Amino acid sequence: MLRGLTTVRFHATDLAAAKHWYTELLGVEPYFERPGYAEFRFGDYQHELGLLDSKYVRDLGAHGDSATGGAVAYWHVDDVQATLDRLLALGADVHEPVREFGEGFVGASVVDPFGNILGIMQSRHYLEILAARGK
Repeated sequence: MLRGLTTVRFHATDLAAAKHWYTELLGVEPYFERPGYAEFRFGDYQHELGLLDSKYVRDLGAHGDSATGGAVAYWHVDDVQATLDRLLALGADVHEPVREFGEGFVGASVVDPFGNILGIMQSRHYLEILAARGK
């Protein structure tokens, strides 16, 4: 069901400072930016790290205290709605409802029965990496 890691999203109360810090750490500039969000690709598999201004977390429909810090790890799935339905049937609660992140990127997140945030995403980037590896 969970095919591989697509994106890890961190929240930052000072997005500019976080972008600067992660640019220094990773040695690359964000490859994608829009107001309140920046995303880096790095490493052997071009994994994605997204930085979201904390003030936007509640606007995404998130529930709980995730607005001030923490992370959401998104895992690639073939069908976001079907996976969300299964997670809910297993006792998870919606954290962020299904939404389009951008063309070819659809995701949602849940809080599992143990209080952890689990993100699911259908990711065009993940599929491109698989195709490049001949999978």
